[in-house]
Amino acid sequence: MTPAYQLILAPLRGVTIRTFRAVFAPLIRGAGFTEAVTPFITAAPGYDPLKDRETAGGPGEGGILVTPQFIGKDPKALRHCLERVKAAGFSTADLNCGCPFPMVRNKGRGSGLLRTPDVLVRMVETGCEVMGDGNFSVKARLGIDSPGELLSLMPILNGYPLRFLAVHARTARQMYEGECDRGAFDEVLAVARMKVVFNGDARTGERIAGVAGVMVGRSFIRALGERVDIEEWLGKYAEASARELCGERPVLGRLKELLSYWKDLPAWRRRWQVAKLARNLRELQIA
Repeated sequence: MTPAYQLILAPLRGVTIRTFRAVFAPLIRGAGFTEAVTPFITAAPGYDPLKDRETAGGPGEGGILVTPQFIGKDPKALRHCLERVKAAGFSTADLNCGCPFPMVRNKGRGSGLLRTPDVLVRMVETGCEVMGDGNFSVKARLGIDSPGELLSLMPILNGYPLRFLAVHARTARQMYEGECDRGAFDEVLAVARMKVVFNGDARTGERIAGVAGVMVGRSFIRALGERVDIEEWLGKYAEASARELCGERPVLGRLKELLSYWKDLPAWRRRWQVAKLARNLRELQIA
């Protein structure tokens, strides 16, 4: 049964990946998360999502629901991917309409879908048809340049039986800077006929009136950096990554990606200056 108010682990590319979710599972569950949305999987012609690392743990890894998120603009490719994950036991899936990076949105993917309503409609139709009513969700930004762009699309999205609409309360142009626009978010919430999940600077214990839950990423990751036992967890993460990846350099890169979220924390400011220059795992451990 889906909880009345959900706490969902947000997809952070390179960070909330399958290995991270497996190693940190006790802390993820302990924080109250009941679901994790995977960093996006490309819905491309001929691609088998079951060969992607993100689906390797199955739909219930770590004791929480895992929802694979797909990015793309090809409805046929999306259909193929969804049929594959559904056959493998995944009951839910998500469409990325929020990735803000220019190299993605300029190709009409991620937040770029907000500028092509006809493509967005076909993608959402495909998702709801394959996964079934109430099993397909959409994660979006308020817009690309204007926070009213998503609002203008709500009459279209309201016509589909979405599981929920997760809204990052910033525009794509903002990336992750500046304040979230709660006013624009409330306008979307007021007209939405589906459940709405808030995303954007939310915290694990935060409650927002009128929403079905919150999707939390960066604040949870930052909180991990403040744990007194974090070095023990980092060691486990490094070991698990070494078993998965080939060679030391990709493991080093993965660890630095996580550590970069802590660079502004008092306990990590000086450490990060040394850690970011580490050339191998030994140097990183010393840092």
